Amino acid sequence: MEQKPTRVRIVDAARDLMGTVGLARTTTKEIARAAGCSEAALYKHFASKEQLFLTVLTERLPRLGGLLEALAVDPGRRTVEENLTEIARQAARFYEQTFPIAASLYAEPALKARHDAAIRELGAGPHRPIEGLTAYLRAEQQHGRIAPDADPAAAAALLLGACAQRAFVYDALPEGEGPPPVDDFARAIARTLMRGLS
Repeated sequence: MEQKPTRVRIVDAARDLMGTVGLARTTTKEIARAAGCSEAALYKHFASKEQLFLTVLTERLPRLGGLLEALAVDPGRRTVEENLTEIARQAARFYEQTFPIAASLYAEPALKARHDAAIRELGAGPHRPIEGLTAYLRAEQQHGRIAPDADPAAAAALLLGACAQRAFVYDALPEGEGPPPVDDFARAIARTLMRGLS
């Protein structure tokens, strides 16, 4: 069996380790070991752990950013509600998978501050999906498909906040009581939000 390229092995190992022990506790040395390469080889492909984290987000998790960018450029292929349903579906999956990775940062404020600074330097951060969804909703507003007095930024925060909350809140419920199926959740969020945007 042919071995995967080094970069692919590194990203896969990073996703697995970050998802298991969290971003704060995952080291580049452990990632390199799990990928079957040296730490120097890891740094040939990635300048920092933060860059590797962003690669995991963009290449191994549900594609939220690309979906938002595409819709902001060409919003009119489906109804607004259909687009919001797909955004909610992808966002719920995205946050469900990123929450266990990033949650460990919140236990170490100094580490989180360093991580946030590095992510800002790379032009990324958790504000990007809200900006992308706001841009999409503004495009829909310009096309007359949502009300002129609707607040795109507030609507974006509500939709994405609900998706992030879904990833966080259901872990505290008794065993067997999980979140509603992602498709049902996404349809309900989009339908409810449309009432305020129409």
